[in-house]
Amino acid sequence: MASVKIVSLIVGAVAVATLAVNSTFAEDPRHTAATTAIAPGPTARARVVRVSAEDFKFDAPDAIPAGLTDFRFLNKGPALHHMQILKLEGGKTLDDLRAALSEPGPPPAWVKEVGGPNAPAPGVESNATIMLEPGNYALICFVDIDGPPHFMKGMLQGLRVVPTTGPAAPKPVADVTVTLSDYAFKASTPIQKGLRTIRVTNAGAQHHEIELVKLAPGVSVNDFMKWIAKMEGPPPGKPLGGISGLGAGMSEYFSADFTPGNYAFICFLPDTKDGKPHFAHGMVQQFTVN
Repeated sequence: MASVKIVSLIVGAVAVATLAVNSTFAEDPRHTAATTAIAPGPTARARVVRVSAEDFKFDAPDAIPAGLTDFRFLNKGPALHHMQILKLEGGKTLDDLRAALSEPGPPPAWVKEVGGPNAPAPGVESNATIMLEPGNYALICFVDIDGPPHFMKGMLQGLRVVPTTGPAAPKPVADVTVTLSDYAFKASTPIQKGLRTIRVTNAGAQHHEIELVKLAPGVSVNDFMKWIAKMEGPPPGKPLGGISGLGAGMSEYFSADFTPGNYAFICFLPDTKDGKPHFAHGMVQQFTVN
């Protein structure tokens, strides 16, 4: 999620800023506890890549092998953060992206949203499993609830995805598929309590995201959206993650531990036609886990 205040910077911003809740990172043995890339064994599995976020930097590797990648994103800062992954096509680099972000208007065509872990509350870990092809990428945080967007404070980092060999890892087995459209969420089956893997598919013509929020007891999603409009008092819900901005036709996976209660899916991305957040077009849905 990113605030609609940065719509003019990049149409693909993930609108996390409405929830109150760097430069390239050189490989350094001091960071091995925080970031790891696990190669597949005899039975291929997704590589696990751990990334942490603080105020205001990512702690992440600067290069990983191509293939199915399970990003584990830990928000260690007191502020809200997320990890939007952008693919930089046509040989473009992080410096090219910085230059593009300094200009008003939509991003250039070579900037592609490819998802990533959406915003968890401080102290919470979110995740996203994605198939990455070789190329140049960027990790970026668009949150601007406490001032300028966090990428302007250092939360912008390059990521090289390099070719690799070996067996391909199978995709996760999803318990539920949630389809995103212009402008709705549709779950294939009701979500049951327990640890569940969600496949998120963007079937819309526009980019979309899914931010998962657990609502406070006695709070409806309408109450939560009214709070968003004024942001007075403590937030009546807890962000748990989900999937950051996905381009049309893309699919990605995330897992969450669903305890009984009321939840909401919300898309905060700005509309490519009128610039309003997609929740203003009705892309918000409450559901109950028993």
